[in-house]
Amino acid sequence: MSLPSYLKSGDAARLFPVLATTSKEGRTTAIFLACLSRVDEFGRSLIGSIGESTGKRSSIETYTEIVFTGEKDSNTEDRPDGLIILQNGKREWRALVEAKVGTAQIGAEQVEKYRSLARAHGVDCVITISNQFATNPTSHPVEDIRKSRSKIPVFHWSWMFILTSADLLLSNDGVAGSDQKYLLNEFKRFLTHESAGVKGFDRMPPEWTELNKLVSAGGQISPKSELAHAVLEAWHQETKDLSLILTRKTEVGVTEKLSRKHQSDVSERRKDELHHLATAAVLQCTLDIPHAAAPLEVIADITRRCVDIGMSLRAPEVRKSSKARLNWLLRQIRLEDGNEIFIRCQWPGKSPDTQFSLTELKNEPGIIEEGKEHLQVVGFHVFLSRRLGARFTQQVNFVKDLEDAVPEFYEAVGQNLSAWVKKAPKIKQDEVDMAALSEEAEADARSTD
Repeated sequence: MSLPSYLKSGDAARLFPVLATTSKEGRTTAIFLACLSRVDEFGRSLIGSIGESTGKRSSIETYTEIVFTGEKDSNTEDRPDGLIILQNGKREWRALVEAKVGTAQIGAEQVEKYRSLARAHGVDCVITISNQFATNPTSHPVEDIRKSRSKIPVFHWSWMFILTSADLLLSNDGVAGSDQKYLLNEFKRFLTHESAGVKGFDRMPPEWTELNKLVSAGGQISPKSELAHAVLEAWHQETKDLSLILTRKTEVGVTEKLSRKHQSDVSERRKDELHHLATAAVLQCTLDIPHAAAPLEVIADITRRCVDIGMSLRAPEVRKSSKARLNWLLRQIRLEDGNEIFIRCQWPGKSPDTQFSLTELKNEPGIIEEGKEHLQVVGFHVFLSRRLGARFTQQVNFVKDLEDAVPEFYEAVGQNLSAWVKKAPKIKQDEVDMAALSEEAEADARSTD
């Protein structure tokens, strides 16, 4: 493969890079870029995630250790880790790649240098890769990069996002060629080995413990404090990791469900969530699982040191009594031990919600109607509530317990729930008869004419 004219030097990305054993980052990046260019569906999936369209005739070339014409070879610290070139007919799109593995973080200062390099050489964007998580590839996890006024966009892929994209394609038979499928399987196997330096989000920052101490002592969280900002930033990374974990377990694309306002404006999302953290002392997210009965709601309650994971369903209106509506729901929950599962019953108007454990309701469904004899329940929120105690305040154990509880609830309860859907209205029989009579009358009139 010959180098493009605008490159002074560089190597085509290799599946088997010849690098020093200490160059874990360079090896992982080279293997990834080689797979990106050689597995068509994989390349199209990742490039598409940052809004760049590809087609069957598109081609992707990838290079490592690049130096642009006119740049100095000796300045290796400012040399990008890679270059992606997408050819769509006569149009060429290019992206510089900066990658980190292990605990290494993406630096804003270095990315700004790459933005300047991209601007000088007509490169369209910069893509960063690390173990840091982003809600989506267009929302960078580093605030200084996100707030930069540079016109060169910077996108971000976490290594787990890349691994999950490969896993989804393989799980859903999304790779056509047997050789490409084998190659992507080997890449997945490589990424899951500790030598690749790829890992999920596994710990909250030190500020998490401090924030818990503050709340336990009766203190008030300030939405402008460093504590709140650091904890919320970590929570966003953890919720993205949760969506990727569920994606791999369910083999469908699980995403975070955001309002249109929060999707279009990251700063507004942060402002609203910081306010909610300060006033309610909770962190929460909603995960959208394709074809599930309802979105999955996840709440970390700092005051109670408890995680709640649940789904909300509309009660079946065709059932007349609240007890009958409840039995419709209970038949869908197959758990024997329901001590950690609760059902919050929602009532019409201003009538307050009521809440019972699953065990209570299975033993005596009629208690749902106590004090609500003249009302009909309109909805149910089914949730697992797990008290973590001291583990809740710990950086590693909080993440571990949360990542155990979310898929546990979905497997035991969520995946078995079905939403009630109101049947389509039917045409009344007398209306049908009237239409038939009208047609007969018109036919008689025509015959007499």
